[in-house]
Order: sequence, then structure tokens, then C-alpha cells
Amino acid sequence: MAATSIGVALLFVAPAAAQGSDRSLIEFSGAIGAGLVTMGAAYGIGKLATAAYEGMSRQPEVAGSIQTAMIIAAALIEGFTFYALFICSQQNPWG
Repeated sequence: MAATSIGVALLFVAPAAAQGSDRSLIEFSGAIGAGLVTMGAAYGIGKLATAAYEGMSRQPEVAGSIQTAMIIAAALIEGFTFYALFICSQQNPWG
């Protein structure tokens, strides 16, 4: 999955990299960074949900507090992800 995502990102950025400028690696680093940030956030939220569901299945009486903590942690992960995507999008290769 990760190799496919990086491959697709490289296909979208290939025209900018093919220009042959001396900044060609810098120009598509934002796209690579955005892909890595997205994959990392998805992996982190997936691990978070897995651990939360395992905890809820072991102790159903505390499922509400585990679910609340999971939602707060997922929101923090997504907040960092949006900030990182914003930083990656500021590297405009066409400007």
C-alpha cells in the first residue's frame, strides 16, 4: 500500500520533476511529504482504534471512557496531520 501511494504521488509530480531544473528534488518534496504524513496518520489512527477496541472488548464497563479517550487522541492526530499537510502544500513547485 505504501509503495503504491508513493508511486502514484511520483506519477503526479513527474512532469514537474522532468523539467530538469536544479531544484527538481525540492519541487516534489512537498508531495512526497504529504503522502508520508497521510500514511503515517492513517497507520496511527488504525493502531489507536485497534487498541481501543481490544480494551473495550476486555472491559465493557469502561467502554465509554475508552471511546472518549480514543476520539480525543484521534482528533489530536488529525490536527497534526492537517498542520503538516498545510506545511507541505506551501512548497509550490509552480510558483
